[in-house]
Amino acid sequence: MSTIALIVAAGRGQRFGGALPKQYQLLAGRPILAWTLAAFARHPRVDGVRAVIHPDDRDLYDRAAAGLDLLEPVAGGRERQDSALNGLESLAGLGATKVLIHDGARPFPPAGVIAGVIDALDGQPGAIPALPVTDTLKRGADGLIGTTVPRAGLYRAQTPQGFRYAEILAAHRAAAGQALTDDAAVAEAAGLAVALVPGHEENVKVTTPEDLRQAELRLGAQSEVRVGSGYDVHRFGPGDQVWLCGLSVPHDQGLLGHSDADVGIHALVDAILGALGQGDIGQHFPPSDPKWKGAASHLFLRHACDLAAAAGARLLHLDVTIICERPKVGPHREAMRARLAEICGLPLARVSVKATTTEGLGFTGRREGIAAQATATLSLPAP
Repeated sequence: MSTIALIVAAGRGQRFGGALPKQYQLLAGRPILAWTLAAFARHPRVDGVRAVIHPDDRDLYDRAAAGLDLLEPVAGGRERQDSALNGLESLAGLGATKVLIHDGARPFPPAGVIAGVIDALDGQPGAIPALPVTDTLKRGADGLIGTTVPRAGLYRAQTPQGFRYAEILAAHRAAAGQALTDDAAVAEAAGLAVALVPGHEENVKVTTPEDLRQAELRLGAQSEVRVGSGYDVHRFGPGDQVWLCGLSVPHDQGLLGHSDADVGIHALVDAILGALGQGDIGQHFPPSDPKWKGAASHLFLRHACDLAAAAGARLLHLDVTIICERPKVGPHREAMRARLAEICGLPLARVSVKATTTEGLGFTGRREGIAAQATATLSLPAP
């Protein structure tokens, strides 16, 4: 792993407010940190991604990291500088020659900016993305302008800030206990040259609720909506329950299938895979593979959701219609909605479960089996 990204996400986000640290606040239905992690996990020139998190946040982190191929996270320290040093120390032995250190609350680092920082490290021991200051700057006191600050040569620093691993590790060790504002300042204190590479206005840091609102608007302008559909059928057989939408429903028969034959979830999986252009459930979980015999179908649905997350997609809405004469779905509808929402990490309002009959017609009318159809609406980054 020659190039590793460290995502520093151990802070408490006190300026943001709220019960959750800001990196775990929801941005378009996913934690901010999930967007950040995915940006680096998908980048072709980043060999590994490790988050530095608060020890109390492991459950929150696991939900944000679901579906992504990441290194095991490490615990942060009291200050950001302590967290960065902990992360750097944890990379020893992984073969890293370059390291990118990025704020967990910067969810939209453009791929070109990441590549630019990596390239700059071939010529200098450090590099940061930055934007020249274009606004007139004033120094004030007591609500009054004191003086105008010349803006020539001033830049707004962003992350990821990149460094040659051995040199930034030594610099952080030497600066331990200081309150330097970013990793470039640590490098400067050690006398390391740090190159400036072009940053990007999209590479925003979420600090306040207004920043989060602006990020939501940005996502809406840069995404496309896709709708996938799914359909599945299973016949009745011996048994005393059927699995529907992740719920065991008592019945005088069971449903036959290689897995638990949850017809509702199977239709949903196909709908999500369809919206992603990722084939169908049989390609991902072949009935010929004995390891899926009797498997719980929520595993299939979680897999589809993880594929969506890895593609940078977010689930907007799931809608399932169960088609059968018996058992009655109505008494279990809300529990089914809640279970699907839990599996997919969605608010309950984004999940719909309905039921209908075929008025005695066809195989469902003859009570030979159950059918289900589903639609999944996803938002994906525009190509």
